[in-house]
Amino acid sequence: MDHSGHGMTMDLPPFTLGRGLAWSADPFFLIACLLGLALYGWGVVRLVRRGDKWPVGRTVAFVAGVLSVALMMCTKLNDYGMVMFSVHMVQHMVISMVSPILLLLGAPITLALRALPPAGRGRKGPREVLLMLLHSRYMRIITHPAFTIPLFIASLYALYFTPLFDTLMGTQAGHIGMMVHFLAVGLVFFWPIMGVDPGPHRPGYLMRMLELFAGMPFHAFFGIALMMASSPMVETFENPPASLGIDALSDQNAAGGIAWAFSEVPSVLVLLALLFQWYASEERQARRSDRAAERDGDKELAAYNAYLASLNTRGG
Repeated sequence: MDHSGHGMTMDLPPFTLGRGLAWSADPFFLIACLLGLALYGWGVVRLVRRGDKWPVGRTVAFVAGVLSVALMMCTKLNDYGMVMFSVHMVQHMVISMVSPILLLLGAPITLALRALPPAGRGRKGPREVLLMLLHSRYMRIITHPAFTIPLFIASLYALYFTPLFDTLMGTQAGHIGMMVHFLAVGLVFFWPIMGVDPGPHRPGYLMRMLELFAGMPFHAFFGIALMMASSPMVETFENPPASLGIDALSDQNAAGGIAWAFSEVPSVLVLLALLFQWYASEERQARRSDRAAERDGDKELAAYNAYLASLNTRGG
């Protein structure tokens, strides 16, 4: 019985973590992950050879982000995810909420702008095209909260509670397209919130936190809706292969629990990143103030001391 758009009969044994993590690469995602690592590595090497520094933490975060995508799409988790709602939900949550955060912490746009050579006067190279895209009206629209928050929410409800999901899961291209969509939605949602790379919208730290929490409760509500349902809600997962030995409704309840629990994961990750950025920003501001005081001989302090002295003189 062919349950998958992968063109293979999904006669899988009962799911275990060991079986799920076995190697089973999707060619599209394998090539994309290797290409992403190669381009990022090229950028870092170019900076280092030039004598510039690039934070190790950013490289670690980006590599972890790429590996998280590979873990979901280049192992048997991807095969089990075609027939088990719970495994599919793990894929969805990681690719839409964990992978984008890690990739963005790697600051790939900043690295590209620093590593790519200018094309020269009057010419347009990759660096100039990237800058044009960053400053375009299109980018301002797709990174605006009025667009990103509804898109983030619609990617759950409009996908799973309509026939669209079953249509996409029916072909390999549809399944790949859906996973790419999850990653892209996560990237445009978290990009302005993370604020590591330059972008059209750079809200303050408080506004970023508000944007983050505006989207997260809907993930929890979605998870609760799946957990409370009394019948299978997604046709693709209505009749799991007998070889799995699972009940469709129990598996759907597990998927709902995963969606509900995962709504907390990005909140914690992003809040930690924002608090760290906020602290680092305050530190930089304090250092700038100290340097300014050293340059002007701390005129403000001198003026204040003179003011106190004048008060003493008048009081005397």
